[in-house]
Amino acid sequence: MSFNKVFILGNAGRDPEVRHLEGGAAVANFTVATSEVFRDRNGNRQERTEWHNIVCWRQLAEFAEKYVKKGTQVFIEGKIRTRDYTDQSGQKRYVTEIFADNLQLVGRKSDNPANSAGGYQAPAQDGYQAPAQPTQVQRPQPAVPQAQETADFPSMDDFNDTDANDLPF
Repeated sequence: MSFNKVFILGNAGRDPEVRHLEGGAAVANFTVATSEVFRDRNGNRQERTEWHNIVCWRQLAEFAEKYVKKGTQVFIEGKIRTRDYTDQSGQKRYVTEIFADNLQLVGRKSDNPANSAGGYQAPAQDGYQAPAQPTQVQRPQPAVPQAQETADFPSMDDFNDTDANDLPF
């Protein structure tokens, strides 16, 4: 079994570039920066920023075009894909991208134009279901089988309040 799922919470590094392909499908490309802060061996505070290439398709691309701007804090859920190409000098290059399945605007209400604009409601077509929240667009996901409970593992029903009171801490 394999699983390809990515969650990114960061800030848009630039406004989305949106192209409309033959047949009317839209594709949006933009970058998202994520940062981590840590202390090095000497105790000095360090910050490392990673840049992620984001690709959105169809209604998600239109949503990004309308509401995502440079600096907007976004939560992206998707899959990671790597592709290769040959540049003009004949050198083989690789690009890693995150194909977004879900895009949510987060952060302060004043930072996100979708919050004051009432959000995005996509038309139902081609099996697409409207988002549950006004600032979220999500493609339908295939069903993932849930783990079966077995008698080997206790459930929360196996514990009662008296057991919790017997703990020494």
